[in-house]
Amino acid sequence: MEIESILLKQRDFFKTQQTKSLAFRKMYLEKLKNLIISHENMLYEAINKDFGKSKFDTFTTELSFILNDINYYIKNLKSLSKPKKVRTNLVNQLGNSKIYADPLGCVLVIGAWNYPYQLSFSPIIAAMAAGNCCILKPSEIAENTMKAMAKIINENFPPEYLYVYEGGIGETTELLKLKFDKIFFTGSTKVGKIIYQAAAEHLTPVVLELGGKSPAIVTKDADLEVAAKRIVWGKFLNAGQTCVAPDYLLVEESVHEQFLEMLRKYITEFKYGPDSEHYTRIINQRNFQRLMNLINKEKVYFGGNFDEKNLFIEPTLLNNVSWEDDVMQEEIFGPILPVISFTNFNLVLTTILELEKPLAAYLFTRNSEEKEAFTTKLSFGGGCINDVIMHLGNDRLPFGGVGNSGIGSYHGIYGFEAFSHQKSILEKATWGEPDIKYPPYSEKKLSWIRKLL
Repeated sequence: MEIESILLKQRDFFKTQQTKSLAFRKMYLEKLKNLIISHENMLYEAINKDFGKSKFDTFTTELSFILNDINYYIKNLKSLSKPKKVRTNLVNQLGNSKIYADPLGCVLVIGAWNYPYQLSFSPIIAAMAAGNCCILKPSEIAENTMKAMAKIINENFPPEYLYVYEGGIGETTELLKLKFDKIFFTGSTKVGKIIYQAAAEHLTPVVLELGGKSPAIVTKDADLEVAAKRIVWGKFLNAGQTCVAPDYLLVEESVHEQFLEMLRKYITEFKYGPDSEHYTRIINQRNFQRLMNLINKEKVYFGGNFDEKNLFIEPTLLNNVSWEDDVMQEEIFGPILPVISFTNFNLVLTTILELEKPLAAYLFTRNSEEKEAFTTKLSFGGGCINDVIMHLGNDRLPFGGVGNSGIGSYHGIYGFEAFSHQKSILEKATWGEPDIKYPPYSEKKLSWIRKLL
């Protein structure tokens, strides 16, 4: 198998120690940065063919993240790689203790289709910065972006260091039979479980960036105008095909009707029409049909129009939704926003706690007690208070899920650590050592050991 041969070459190349050189890492990070900039138009054209994503949205939600990641690692690589000194305890005197960030070896990154560049290149960049060899398997669902990434990487990087493997489910299945030193996957929880099982066969560690139903809570103490504007933007960005988009809204009953009207107003103002440059289409026919089946026409408050030929679904608000409705049984991953009314804030938190832990959660309020309860009671990957999605824009914050929404995290230092082993080293002096740990033992030695330990 071709890919098995490439992996073997990567293993041999990693053994040469070349990838551990900071100069080597920086050189290839700079090269990737220059290639992305020089191929920018090709990347825009490819993603537009796949699902109509505009140049503006592609730069702001994809390429800017990638370029910022590269700049971060080039700037901070020396400090990230420097051995960290830690205190040496009394029993190990005279000595010094350090932690070394050791590259893992050969890693596999399996990207996702919804942000195909960002969710493929960002983990690859972190792996390169940490000193690994990498194989990237982009999602075949966004076929044109897969080919664009393969062209950039495979025509400009040695395959024994970095390689893009094209293909579909069959190729991914073959990849998962091989032994890697780490697997990084972004996608659905269902497929994440398959990845996890395959990795377990080789005791391969994983980072799983999954999803879930991410709630957004709006209380009567929120700035409703700000909340509506930010929720509409975050929900319908990429036509709702965003893993951290607000999946459903919980709105306090006393402001429920008012807030629905504000949501309607901003959807109208933002002009999410079938010909809009800033509103993408649904990725394929299968997802289009899946989403249409989630729209209960009797509960449509706004929207619901569609164009099947062009895979367009209008931003749709569903009102009078119950927890038992079909739209509340799975992650929506599209431009449908169910709204549920509530009267008791703490009861809402209790209800969310009964569900699987989501990748993100959002709260809109100016009430400090509500902020505290939201932050301390709920378990979720990450989120915002009085905004949505924007926590991803801070590379000092880890990004990842918890429980059913994922394992592990990345971005910034957390990405570097995700692809590194923290290797501990204790160096001892060869003089001045007491003999209390060596036989023959005595009560007196035990007395000293008790004091030392």
